[in-house]
Amino acid sequence: MRERAPALIAILLLVSLVLGTWWAADYAQRAIPIDPPRRLTHEPDSWAQDFVMVRTDEAGMAINRLEGDMMHHYPDDDSYEITHARAVGQQPNSPVTIGTSDVAIMDQDGARVVMKGNAHVHRMPDADNPPLDVTSEQLTLLPDDNIVETDLPALVVRGNSTMNGKGMRYDNNTRQLQVYSATDVKISGTESKSSDSSQQKAEQP
Repeated sequence: MRERAPALIAILLLVSLVLGTWWAADYAQRAIPIDPPRRLTHEPDSWAQDFVMVRTDEAGMAINRLEGDMMHHYPDDDSYEITHARAVGQQPNSPVTIGTSDVAIMDQDGARVVMKGNAHVHRMPDADNPPLDVTSEQLTLLPDDNIVETDLPALVVRGNSTMNGKGMRYDNNTRQLQVYSATDVKISGTESKSSDSSQQKAEQP
């Protein structure tokens, strides 16, 4: 019995140590407040002045540029809000387009730019086409697809021709313009006689 006494004492001490450690850990966990997981709200987590972002193609050539006076990034939807925005698209084999607005929201990893407030897109002229201007309260740019569209009223000016309507879509790859629910269309004689690769459509829904 005396030979077993040290072993029993050691076991009791070990059990006491384990129980004491467990109690101390539980007490510390209950005594120290643990912050709940941070809720993601639509609040900026970073900002920058004189913001400039350039996207390139696989060959490293710049194809899109977005800049503005101030940028705020929102982590909840990974979007960027740019004030006094200016977007430039220069896809190969397509006329350069320049978009401006009071505010621009870029999301979907840069695949969509929504320009709000005095939104205006200007397509530069080329050998076959006169300049094209689209003005609306909001215009959505799809840089990867080289497309400009809106569901709101828009004014389209192509050379000396004008077109008013609600909703439009312009594909800068095919030079095809669609204006929906057109209310006022003025096509100049020189425009109708010119050889133009673009197509203008006024469609009723």
